[in-house]
Amino acid sequence: MPSLILRLAALLSLLVMPAAHAAPDDRGPLVLAAASMQEAMTAAAESWAARGHPRPVLSFAGSSALARQIKAGAPADLYLSADEEWMTDVDRAGFIVRGTRANMAGNRLVLIAPAAKPVALRIGRGMPIARALGKGRLAMADPDSVPAGKYGKAALTALGVWPSVAPKVARADNVRAALALVERGETPLGIVYATDARASRAVRIVGTFPVGSHAPIRYPLARLKASRHRDAEAFRRYLLSGPGKAILARYGFTAP
Repeated sequence: MPSLILRLAALLSLLVMPAAHAAPDDRGPLVLAAASMQEAMTAAAESWAARGHPRPVLSFAGSSALARQIKAGAPADLYLSADEEWMTDVDRAGFIVRGTRANMAGNRLVLIAPAAKPVALRIGRGMPIARALGKGRLAMADPDSVPAGKYGKAALTALGVWPSVAPKVARADNVRAALALVERGETPLGIVYATDARASRAVRIVGTFPVGSHAPIRYPLARLKASRHRDAEAFRRYLLSGPGKAILARYGFTAP
């Protein structure tokens, strides 16, 4: 009889253990966030966890790649895009919970160079950026799809120099990949967000693009219809709250 009781207890433990390991509350909500948000969102997730919540799971990539994942059925809870166009694309496709979309932060667009190889170039109409590049290339996130690249192309077009640099563009999957090309000295110049440049000691800012040379840089946040996590809405609201905005400001993000 004792051995039978022990076997039954062991069987019961096997039946219970998988359920415990599969509990969705063991982790926080899954957030798909623009690559430029890495440091700020990591700090926000840690702050949220310090308040007694499961730490959110963060996945960073270009906003366009994240939008495609969502439309392909990715089971995420929140989407944080680096521009409004990709959020609108996901919204029109029916993946956003109505009433949860809000602009969370803003940013500035800058031209950078390796810290060890400074470049003197004044940003303005007709600036000699092609001459400054020489035989090198201009690192940018893909100007056809990734927000940072689209902002960069718009700014260079407004300043009348896009045709001269278009053949010299080194296209990257996201803004952090563009930053890495300049950090490693593989390109003499690059276009990234001000917050990306601030996060790296290996680059320096050559200049800031005029605000009117491109569309306003805004980061919209929304909850996805696929969301099932009980903390998803609460974490979304936290990011938009005073403490959440303070974290963003600490990392250089501006008001939307």
